[in-house]
Amino acid sequence: MSRRLKDNLTSSYISAANKLNSKKARRKIVAYVESYDDVFFWRTVLGRFENDKVCFQVMLPTHELRLERGKKAVLMSALYDKVGEDMIACVDADYDYLIQGATETSRTILGSPYVFHTYAYSIENLQCYAPALHDVTVMATLVDNDIFDFEEYLRLYSQAVYPLFIWSILFYRTPYYGKFTITDFIHILDTGVFKLNNAEAIIEHLQRKVGQKIKTLQHKYPELKKEYQRVKESVRQLGVTPDNVYLYIQGHHVFNKVVAPMLQRVCERLIRERENEISEQSVHFTQRSNELSCYTNSITGVVDMLKKSTGYVDSEPFKRIQNDIQRFLSSIVR
Repeated sequence: MSRRLKDNLTSSYISAANKLNSKKARRKIVAYVESYDDVFFWRTVLGRFENDKVCFQVMLPTHELRLERGKKAVLMSALYDKVGEDMIACVDADYDYLIQGATETSRTILGSPYVFHTYAYSIENLQCYAPALHDVTVMATLVDNDIFDFEEYLRLYSQAVYPLFIWSILFYRTPYYGKFTITDFIHILDTGVFKLNNAEAIIEHLQRKVGQKIKTLQHKYPELKKEYQRVKESVRQLGVTPDNVYLYIQGHHVFNKVVAPMLQRVCERLIRERENEISEQSVHFTQRSNELSCYTNSITGVVDMLKKSTGYVDSEPFKRIQNDIQRFLSSIVR
């Protein structure tokens, strides 16, 4: 393929190719995403809108488009002259949704009809959607035993973090950012090793650390008191509450440091209990060995199940994404 043809692989090029198809053929819209992990998530979003008129192809940016992986690269390299009605970009919101246009990237994401974002910080946050976590443990262990209240834990975790989260958004929106970065914020949220019998103590320790940092910030920046209240009200209007902050904190931290370890401990307990049941119910050694082998070969890693879970389809951010896609399709498909 010639370089000239490669350079023309834009939304307008795909649009022209669509016109060459039979009138009975579906219109194809290419959706570019940031990473391989994003492909399945955005397929879950977009696949619900496919019909006899339109279909989507979800993929990473190609060499032909000379784009690099990563949200900013996708936006800055491709947005202005390539995406359009037949080529869209689907990205993690990060803080760009919550800071409401305070940076150029935020303005681009919120202002373009061809860029769609997660509302939650990232797809990892949505994969950690609390009401769906019990089902994840069932998928991983094949044991339907509710031994831990995931929703309550993440509600208490969110409430503990919420006041400092407002400070984080405040600093991110202003020239003060370097004084309290996202990295600084996440460092304070580190809860250490999760243990099922120590969940309450973990939350209490987190509350103390957050409280200490807030006192420091209030003492150091008394002039930001009114701005703090303004930011608090602003994010509330955007859907953030003290109960759901875990959806808006850095996704890798929530996934890797909070939810995955919690699920791992729960699944370890469930697997151990199921193996004990098999041992107790077996009549002889051969039966026990066969049953244990069958069970071991049937279970799956909890992290893999968490990444494949689609329980987030009931979450408010997911519904908002769907509304955005519906509006977009209504404007182009007639």
